[in-house]
Amino acid sequence: MFDPAHGYGALVAAWTALSRTHAVEVRCVPCDRDGRSLLVLDIAPDPSTQCVALCAGVHGDEPAAPWALLSLVRDALLDRRFAYRAWCCTNPTGYEAETRANADGDDINRSYSRDGRNGSTPEARAVERENRDRRFTLSLDLHEDYEADGFYCYEPVVAGTAPLGRHVVQAVDDAGFAVQELAAGYDLGYPTDAAHLRQLERGRVLPNVEEEVRHFGAGLPYSMYLLWTGMAQRAMTLETPRRRAWDERIAIHRVAVVTALTVLGRV
Repeated sequence: MFDPAHGYGALVAAWTALSRTHAVEVRCVPCDRDGRSLLVLDIAPDPSTQCVALCAGVHGDEPAAPWALLSLVRDALLDRRFAYRAWCCTNPTGYEAETRANADGDDINRSYSRDGRNGSTPEARAVERENRDRRFTLSLDLHEDYEADGFYCYEPVVAGTAPLGRHVVQAVDDAGFAVQELAAGYDLGYPTDAAHLRQLERGRVLPNVEEEVRHFGAGLPYSMYLLWTGMAQRAMTLETPRRRAWDERIAIHRVAVVTALTVLGRV
């Protein structure tokens, strides 16, 4: 069971309170079923500023990630050279039930569409509708992994390069946190013969975007939907070890996000 202090109601209350003391606009975006809605915020929404997409909570049993995102905004850790569009928790019904899937039993992170308009879950359609006219320099999606002993990240290869992940892994290492060894036998949910889908390094998975989209078929993960539609130039999915302590998981996400943004400002 989650600590009640970390429940979805507490998360909503914390974001609402934060909007009164910080220069952020928190809005409620309706989904198209059962009165569901998602919280989204915009920071420095200036069209002339490069924008970074932030997302957390797509899997309801990964509770520390949404609070890590909150802490990054609360403590003013986001690089001020960028504007931000942040989805605070894209699976509220799953979060409340402490389940990976939403209330319909669907994995939202396999429900985004190739055209960015026809997601197969109400949550994905709400995100796609709200993001439709936006373009992002980078997308950062915060997750947790039950099987992991340390941090790792997915960084799809775009135009032959993946410039951020090595710096992020090194920063997590330097901060004294564990980094996941991704040997060939580590279960990432890929088929046994998956060399065409991704490369593995210590702490980093390097997906091939075209092969991944082909592998997932009609229902894409959030990061792949943004890359495939051209809404994001680059994307990273950050995975902290779910079995570690709450404060440690949040701290790892903070290091990873801050480092990714710092490096982004240099490339």
